[in-house]
Amino acid sequence: MHLPPFKLERYFAQYEFSTEYLLCSSDCEAMSIADLLALEDGAAEKFQRVWLGYTESQGSPALRREIARMYETIQPDEILVHTGAEEAIFLFMLAALKAGDHVIVHAPHYQSLSEVAKAIGCDVSLWLAREENGWALDIHELRKLLRSKTKAVILNTPHNPTGYLMPREDYEALDGFVQEYGLLLFSDEVYRESEYDPSMRLPAACDVGGHAVSLGVTSKTYGLAGLRIGWIATKNRKLYERMASLKDYTTICNSAPSEFLAEVAMRNRHKLIERSLGIIQNNLAVMDDFFARRADLFSWVRPQAGSMGFSKLLRGNVEEFCDKVVREAGVLLLPGTMYDDTGNHFRVGLGRKNLPQAVKRLDEFLSAFVFP
Repeated sequence: MHLPPFKLERYFAQYEFSTEYLLCSSDCEAMSIADLLALEDGAAEKFQRVWLGYTESQGSPALRREIARMYETIQPDEILVHTGAEEAIFLFMLAALKAGDHVIVHAPHYQSLSEVAKAIGCDVSLWLAREENGWALDIHELRKLLRSKTKAVILNTPHNPTGYLMPREDYEALDGFVQEYGLLLFSDEVYRESEYDPSMRLPAACDVGGHAVSLGVTSKTYGLAGLRIGWIATKNRKLYERMASLKDYTTICNSAPSEFLAEVAMRNRHKLIERSLGIIQNNLAVMDDFFARRADLFSWVRPQAGSMGFSKLLRGNVEEFCDKVVREAGVLLLPGTMYDDTGNHFRVGLGRKNLPQAVKRLDEFLSAFVFP
C-alpha cells in the first residue's frame, strides 16, 4: 500500500504552530482540562483516580454508553472508539474494501476519504458538489456513477469544507439508492450537532440500518481536538468485528485519561455545543460583514452548519494569495487546492474566538495589497 503525502496536513504542519492567526481551522475553540472538568461536579476528583493501565480495545464501557446516547437506536456494543477520526476512516477502508472495488466519494473532501481506498487498489469516482448549486449534490449524478463493482458511497454532511447540510429529502433519496443496490454508506458526521438550525439535523446514518456506518469525533463540534477520541457507530456486526480486529495493528487501545475526559464531554455535550455555536454565530456575523465589504474580491456560499466555509477569490491565484497573507500578515488561510479544488476557493474557519482580530489583520493587509 502506497499513500501519497496528505496535502492538507502537510500544509498545516508548515504553518499551524508558527502563525499568529489561524483563520482556516476546522475545529472549534478548545478549552483546558480544568474547564472541561468544571462542567461536572466531582469530575476533577475522579480524574485524579484514573488508572494508567491499558484500556479496553473497543473503548471503555462508560464512554461507549455516553456516545450511544447521541443516537436513536445504537447500543454501546455498536460503538467502536478510535484514536481520532482518521484512524476510524483508515480502518473502515481496510475492513470494507478490496482491490478492484469501486467507491463513490462526495467531493471536495478530506483527502483520506478517497486516498486510502485508492491505495488499497479501488477505483474512485467523485460525486461532485458544485458551488453554482449552493454546494448541493445531485442525486441523478449519483446514479450515473454506479458500476457493477460499486461497494460503498462515502458521504460527508455537514460538509467539510463548504458547511453544506444535505436536505432531508436528498438524504432519504441517497439512503434509498444505497439500499436498493446493496451498498455500504460511510457517513462522515464529525460536524453533526453543529447545525445552525437544529430542525435541519439529519438522522445519523447508523440509525437508518445495518448498511451504514457513522463517524464521530470530539474534535470539531465539541472543541476537544487534543483528546484524540473518535468513533464509529454501526449495526453491521461483521464490519464492526473486522474493524476491531484491524485496530490491533494500529493503536490497539486508547488513552485512559482521554477516554475519561471524553466521557465527561459527551455527558455534557449540550453545554459544549452551545459554547461552540455561540462562537460560530458571532463569527458568522463578522464574516458576513467582511464579505459584503469585500465583494469585489471574494464570494461565498454561506454555510449552514459546522465551523467553516469555502470562499472564492475573484482576482488572482488563490495559492499565491494565501502564501502572501500568511507570510506578510500572519493570517493562515487554506487554499482549496489542498482539496484538489480548481475553483480558486479557500477555507475559512469559524470556530475560533480570535476570528474578529484575524479578520481585522486581513482587512489591513488587503487595504495595502495590490492584486496583479
